[in-house]
Amino acid sequence: MLTLDREQTTALDYSVVNTSIQETFTAIDRFEWQAVDEILQMREQQLYLQAGYKNFEEYCQRELCVWGGYRRINQLLGAKKVIDAVGELGGHIKNERQARPLLRLVKEPEKLKQAVAIALQDNPSPGESDFVAAANIVVPQLPRKKQSIQEPMVPKIQEPVVPQKAIVTVSQQSHSRYGEEGTIEADAPNRWQQIVTFADGERLLINNTDLDAASVPFSRGRNYPPEYTEAIAVIEERHKQELERLEQELRIGLQSEATARAEEQVSGQIQSLQNLYKQQKEQNIQLQQRLLEMEGLRKLEIENQQLQQRIQELEHAVKERPSQQWGNTMTQQATKALNKQVKFALEKTIDLRSLAAEPPKENAQECLRLMGMALKNLASAMNNTQALEAAAIILGTEPTPTAIAYRAEQLEMLPQAISDIRAVLAKPGCMWQDYWAVAQEYEVIKQDYWTELSIQETDFITALQNASLQPRTIVIGSIVAHADPYRTLYVERGEVVEDLGEELVVAWDHWKEQSKKTDRYFRDELRFWQPQ
Repeated sequence: MLTLDREQTTALDYSVVNTSIQETFTAIDRFEWQAVDEILQMREQQLYLQAGYKNFEEYCQRELCVWGGYRRINQLLGAKKVIDAVGELGGHIKNERQARPLLRLVKEPEKLKQAVAIALQDNPSPGESDFVAAANIVVPQLPRKKQSIQEPMVPKIQEPVVPQKAIVTVSQQSHSRYGEEGTIEADAPNRWQQIVTFADGERLLINNTDLDAASVPFSRGRNYPPEYTEAIAVIEERHKQELERLEQELRIGLQSEATARAEEQVSGQIQSLQNLYKQQKEQNIQLQQRLLEMEGLRKLEIENQQLQQRIQELEHAVKERPSQQWGNTMTQQATKALNKQVKFALEKTIDLRSLAAEPPKENAQECLRLMGMALKNLASAMNNTQALEAAAIILGTEPTPTAIAYRAEQLEMLPQAISDIRAVLAKPGCMWQDYWAVAQEYEVIKQDYWTELSIQETDFITALQNASLQPRTIVIGSIVAHADPYRTLYVERGEVVEDLGEELVVAWDHWKEQSKKTDRYFRDELRFWQPQ
């Protein structure tokens, strides 16, 4: 900082003095920011309580009144909030005056940073006016309404409000002297009351608002001391700032609500487009699957034509060289019969689906089973999807290797199932329970072995089932128990040894060691015995 001596004043030039002035103001700003940090310590740690002050505002008004008091301290603290909120860009704000126009953006840090950035675009070292213009660009400020400036009710030179001996009338209806006239003969004790003398000599102190006189300029307002006037001005300024803040928050809230509604509409449109895209995608997948199925059918048709051609070639080869080709396996007649049967089936059903629907008449199940297992082996060896699907169609299962293998394993049980069932049906006195004990083991291939059984065998099984459903009659040899659950014989076992018509003679097992071994009962008193 430059120190000017009277003797050296003439030796100084403009640049030196200008530089010294700028350094001085820079130092003032630096010390002011340092004071803000100390003020924050005083407020946050409540150090003012040690001096007997009730609150921080009282401390500022008493101790810092020379530097602007509480109002100036609030301005500095507001500038500190701006510096903290703007972050790295805070170094471009040199003092409180530059931060003041940005204070209304402190609750929106992004907009605050945007305003500082705009100010830096036009001027690398922005001033207060640059920050004001940038803040108005980011968030335009509504123009303030001009307030009419009222003249102070109390002039600087105190003069009597009313002349001496002015005649007035009491205009307040609630007053005891309503409608009476009086005279003002003495000076007013204050600016809002008068001393009125009435005709009867009584003198009263009456408010100006209760008096009426067209020629008397009564003061209707109340005057306050200078310290109250300053406090009222501070309160009004706070109120005005609060109104501006609320107005800004309302404007921001309306903008946010409009943005939210727009986002909701856009979100709904996006959801609708996504649903439409999903539907179109599903339709495309279905069309693609249909095209694959049609392509598979076309390939199967080509393979069937190739098989027909191969059959013709084999028949021709058998006619040419029967001993060389088939001498070790079967006779020529059997070969021709088999080839004719397969050829007839292929000519009649080109598609394997129709072959599965109408199998050959002779040994149909065995023929289809062997054909399906052969196609399954072909698919495993050549990785042929069409052969795998054909095997699944013939075997009646899903076109997956696991499902076809499980189906083939079931069909391998078919010969043993038919043998066991026929052995049970051939036993003399075969009952439904005997058949069911064996059939339960082969329930999963019931449809397969049922078609292999003859008509007489299936009718016999149906008759056994119907007979098992009909109620049985107690006859000689039936194992019975008493039907009354309150009798001790209800849980005992007995055998019917004699039929007397309406009554039956029962020999009880627990009476074998007693003298009385039998007794007579009506049929409805007995039931078939069941083990407990």
